Amino acid sequence: MKYNEIPTKIYLEENEMPKAYYNVRADMKNKPAPLLNPGTKKPFTEEELCGVFCKELVKQELDDDTPYIPIPEEVQRYYKMYRPSPLFRAYNLEKKLGTPAHIYYKFEGNNTSGSHKLNSALAQAYYAKQQGLKGVTTETGAGQWGTALSMACSYFDLDCKVFMVKTSYEQKPYRREVMKVYGASVTPSPSMETQVGQKILQEHPGTGGSLGCAISEAVEVAVTNEGYRYALGSVLNQVLLHQSIVGLEAKAALDKIGVKADMIIGCAGGGSNLGGLISPFMGEKLRGEADYEIIAVEPQSCPSFTRGVFAYDYADTGRICPLVKMYTLGSDFIPAPDHAGGLRFHGMSGILSQLYHDGYMKAVAVKQTDVFAAAEQFSRAEGILPAPESSHAIKVAIDEALKCKETGEEKKILFGLTGTGYFDLYAFEKFHNGEMQDNIPTDEELESFRKNLPDIKE
Repeated sequence: MKYNEIPTKIYLEENEMPKAYYNVRADMKNKPAPLLNPGTKKPFTEEELCGVFCKELVKQELDDDTPYIPIPEEVQRYYKMYRPSPLFRAYNLEKKLGTPAHIYYKFEGNNTSGSHKLNSALAQAYYAKQQGLKGVTTETGAGQWGTALSMACSYFDLDCKVFMVKTSYEQKPYRREVMKVYGASVTPSPSMETQVGQKILQEHPGTGGSLGCAISEAVEVAVTNEGYRYALGSVLNQVLLHQSIVGLEAKAALDKIGVKADMIIGCAGGGSNLGGLISPFMGEKLRGEADYEIIAVEPQSCPSFTRGVFAYDYADTGRICPLVKMYTLGSDFIPAPDHAGGLRFHGMSGILSQLYHDGYMKAVAVKQTDVFAAAEQFSRAEGILPAPESSHAIKVAIDEALKCKETGEEKKILFGLTGTGYFDLYAFEKFHNGEMQDNIPTDEELESFRKNLPDIKE
């Protein structure tokens, strides 16, 4: 197929939807370091992790060797409500930019949660139901994960308790109301409902919270209430596994039209979107079958890849979750209240951190105001209002396409459009009124948080 014959929307048929998740760890020479028990500082056993997560998810979390893990038929059935999701060729954006680059984006916003998060939420809710649990607890930043898990729990008749970062709880009231529509309870975090929340509020009065704070509260409630387990929307191996369906579909669609991407770009907060999008492409790169330039894009306000350190750290502010070897700013770091709530996590996926450390991908950090400018530029060309998180990838995709304009290269650029920004109009209002600021931590501030990293002898 010639490039000028490629349709604007490239669809897979329902029967072409992946039947198994791809586990990129199976092809990694250097596996992610094991999760450590925060009390003993020794690797978590399967039995210990089962006190926090569902049994089947623990098996997936610890599996470094199985390349493909079947997607349960019931989960596939729910996926078919909104999958396969479309791959778009951004012809209008290319024309506006005047670039010879070919820009593609995988759109994950065509479900009520407005994002890719439902892919893992459905799997986690299914396994919780199969285990006979009453419900699950979780945290949410921007609200997409909380919405997705609320939906999934409603399908499987499970209770869902959500701790929403207070800044986002106040900025995005309609997002929290959608969670309530699906039967979830939503609590602004940090709260007085948990011991760890009370401690955080005592130490940081008036704080707007962070994902690390909300995770601590959700885990405390899960481990102190019989019949509940904790469900995380990013960072963990199991989540990136479930999100691999995004990359598998994207690659299948590109293969269908005879296109090989040169560059793959994704926003990076905890890693679920980026990890899912790049997984099959990274697999080819690891096996020496193909090469791709892979770029992680993060906010300058929370630059874990670009300004963090690769070390063991707590995944939560309360220091009750497993220790993860990752690029981190320090678990005490509470980022500025930027509007890309899903990217306000102090650390990064252990898988992505290892791949970045080994040189298989690179990372860039961008300013919030530049991100919103790119979001508007994209929306005016392509007709979709993107989420602030996704707009980080859009910003760098535009930058790279403009470089091609200068060099004349016809690079094929793929980025992930994780979701829509219709619940983020408060943020766009701030941008339009000139009230949006770029919050960038100083080296001195970051060093003060790094001093509190746990001392782990490897």
